[in-house]
This record gives sequence, structure tokens and C-alpha cells, in this order.
Amino acid sequence: MKNVICFLTACTLLGVTFTACGSEKPNIILILADDMGPGEPSHEGGLVPTPALDQMANQGMRFSDAHTSSAVCTPTRYGILTGRYNWRSRLKRGVLVAADSPALMDPNRLSLPAFLQQSGYHTACIGKWHLGADWEKVASTANAERKKQFGSWKIDYQKPFRNGPVDVGFDEAFFVLSSLDMPPYVYLRDDRAEEVPTVERGFPHNEYNDYERIGAAASDFDASECLADWATESRRFIQNRVADEAAKPFFLYLPLTSPHTPIRPGKAFKGRYKQYSWYADFIAETDWVVEQVLEQLQESGIDGETLVIFTSDNGFAPYVEIPKMLAAGYKPSGPYRGSKASAYEGGHRVPFMVRWPGKVVAGSTCKTTICTTDFFATFAEILGADDAIPDDAAEDSFSFYSCLTGNDKPTRPFTIHHSISGKFAIRKGDWKLILATDGGGGWKTLANAKAPSTPAKMVQLYNLAVDPGETKNLEETHPDKIVELVNELAGAIAQGRTTPGSQQANDGWPYLHKPTLQKYPQLAE
Repeated sequence: MKNVICFLTACTLLGVTFTACGSEKPNIILILADDMGPGEPSHEGGLVPTPALDQMANQGMRFSDAHTSSAVCTPTRYGILTGRYNWRSRLKRGVLVAADSPALMDPNRLSLPAFLQQSGYHTACIGKWHLGADWEKVASTANAERKKQFGSWKIDYQKPFRNGPVDVGFDEAFFVLSSLDMPPYVYLRDDRAEEVPTVERGFPHNEYNDYERIGAAASDFDASECLADWATESRRFIQNRVADEAAKPFFLYLPLTSPHTPIRPGKAFKGRYKQYSWYADFIAETDWVVEQVLEQLQESGIDGETLVIFTSDNGFAPYVEIPKMLAAGYKPSGPYRGSKASAYEGGHRVPFMVRWPGKVVAGSTCKTTICTTDFFATFAEILGADDAIPDDAAEDSFSFYSCLTGNDKPTRPFTIHHSISGKFAIRKGDWKLILATDGGGGWKTLANAKAPSTPAKMVQLYNLAVDPGETKNLEETHPDKIVELVNELAGAIAQGRTTPGSQQANDGWPYLHKPTLQKYPQLAE
């Protein structure tokens, strides 16, 4: 299906030997931070030491132009697990918020974990799901006196739910339903709650305010213990896979709950960087989870057989209060404009490291533009199974396997970005078009930072090669480039895909912005 290069014979590049494509099946671990900007790892200039992330960069490859499909959580996760742009789903803006929101994943659509299952992998999800599940609802009004925020008391926690991780391709799962500022606050195992919530509670966002979202919770659930629990469960999973004499290669999807609010570092980390904030402690603990995974791979003797990827689901959250860190020069979005939720670079450009000992050149950097929808095609090519992807799956996934061999050539024709409000942007080469005038379709700029001003009549056009900070709108001087990019976007929407193949259907027409729709009718359904 995909027009990708497969290395049919062994080749040697920069002293590293790459075996025939598909001749081996590495274990794969995908670690996904929650709300981490490209400037936060210490090797990118971050204030907080991140030795594990630095180790990944030093021992593997760092991608300097990596992006998420959306600038917020739920949609990016959808794109990762389907290889499909998030706006093709029924969710056209925002994230899933209600505890009883119907599952976004379709069990009848081939997902990344299901594809890996078919390829002989044992698959697991540990961490934050945030793609919904189909619960049975309570029949009585016994909890009528309780707060109804997020629908967390409408759920029958004694019964299994459907269309969660184990129904869409994961053999096992240990997770929370959503962010730790969205109830229910209870651990879920496979298709059930580990404990029936009996109390209602929430967790303050950070040390600067007491804002919290109250809802159903297990009696002993503590958000500050989650990262340690994800680390323990991940280590146990790796140990169990190695101990199984008939073990298959494994895929571990590890979506963390940090550094997303609430900023609740564990006891071992709280106060470590008290000169800055709990957020600094939380970044350090996030890095520690990565350290635990790498340490277990070494202890289990499978370090050289395992491909580890670290990235984030979107950029830094602008509502996190870190005045001391910002005053000290902390730049979570690096040199880029904007942050989480925005179509500006800071909303969707993320840290991205790949560590694969003996395969990926240590200390290397790739400048190729990649997207988090690309895992599907990349893993398929690594397994020599790209032809096994059906026509109605991974419609927006382009393999970056060639990048791992040292080839910096473009892998995708263009990349489409999406803001929290459903606004579109499209990037092709150095050019980027944002189809909105109101900022980047997101929230306010970084705390304590002055928002740049870029007047726009209808759209915003930037040349990232000379203006990576998106400060000079070229809308007036390059009208032909705008039309070119609009036509590319219109074609991508109409075709239901951006990879070669037959036309596919979107789950509803995704273009919502009326002013640009009137200006560019080719975007209409």
C-alpha cells in the first residue's frame, strides 16, 4: 500500500549495520509524555536536568522537526493509534471530557496495536488512555446528592466497559480513563475498574492555586503516586515478557500522566527543585520513569533488542503557573511561538527521541518533518509488513524508517495541524499556512510572556526557514502559495487520506471555520 523503501539486503551506514527489512522483530516501547514542550528536556536547554532523556538523545536519534497531529490530548492519541488524522474521527474540536463519553476508537477499524498483534506481538497499554470507553450506566439515582461533574457518578463501576484498550488491540492494560484533573479517579485493569469509587475528590492543579475538578474516586487513589505506579507496572510487564519462555516480541504503549496538571510530584521528588516549583519536580519525575524503563531493559538483557521512542502528545500547557522558572529563562516551547492547543509551532512541535542500540546511530539528529500518525507505517516497514496494511487503515501514516538509517530526505508530502478549536494549518516544506486570524486557534500565550502581534486579514502564512518563530505574516505577498496550500488541504479532506490508495470517508465533514470556508469554497463538503 505505502510507497516506502525496504532494505532488501544488509547495508552498512556510518559503521552501523542494518539487517534486511522484516528479518527481525524488535520489542517496541512508545513513551508518550503529556504536555511537554520541545524546549523542556535539558539537552534542549531546559532548566531541569533530564538525564534519561539526555541518554536517549546521546545513545540514539533526536528528531528536530517532529509534530503531533493535534495540539491537544485526545485527538493526538487517536492519531497515534490509528495512523489517521484526528479530525477524520467524529471529534472535530476539543477533547473527551465527560467520564461517560462514548469510546472514540472504533473496534472495527484496524489499529496500530491490533496490527502488531497480527504481526506476532504481545501488546500492552500502561498509563493514560483518554479515548473514552462505553460503560454501562447506573439505573438508580443513589448518587443524586453527589456532584455530577464530568458524569463520573453516572457509571456502573461494577460492570465491565467496552471499546477500551483491550477491545482495540491491546492484550492487557492498566490505566486511568483520562487526565488526572478529570474524574473518575480510579485505576482500570483491562475492561474493569480495579475498585468501585466510593468518595468524591479532586487534586489541586499546583502550589499556586486550589483549582480542582471534583468527581468519583477510589478511596485510596492519590494522583501523586501514578508515575511511580506506571514505572512499577512497566518494569513488571518487561520482566514477565522476558520470563515467558514462549514470549512473543512486545509492544508497550506507555502514555504518561505528566507533566499535565495536576502538578503532583511523588514524595521522592516533591521539593527537589524548590527554588523553582513543583512543576520542575514533576519534570524530573517524568524523566525518572524513562530511566526506570531503560534500566529494566538493561537488567532483563533485552536492551539491544528493543526500540524505544519518547515524545509528547502536544506542547507545554500555558495555564501551568511557573513564574520563577520563566523568570529564570525557562522556555518550554523553545524558540517557537505558542503552546498547547494552538496551531502555532509550540502547540504541536514536540521532543522526539529514538533509541535502538546497534541500529540507530548514537548522537544523531534528523531534520525530516515527521508526525505522530507515522508510527503505524514506520513499525510496519521495520517488520517488512507495510504491504499488509489494508487500504482503509493508516490513511495518513508515512514511514520514517529511512530516517533511522541516516536518510534525511522528506517522507511526507505535507503535514496538517489542528488546534483545540478545530482550526487547520498545513505545512509543506518551509511554508506553513494557518487558516485563522485569531492567534493559532488555541488559548492565550505562555504565562508571563507577551504575545507577538501578527496582523492578518484572513489567514497567516509563514516561512519557517527564515521565521521559525512565526512573527511575520506573508499573507499579502504570497497569494499563490496560499492557494496552493489550501488546495492541498482541500484534497486531503476530500480524499479521506493523504497516503496513496482509494478514497476513504471521514466521520463527518471536518472543516468548521466559516470565514475561510467562504473565501475558499474548495474546502466545502
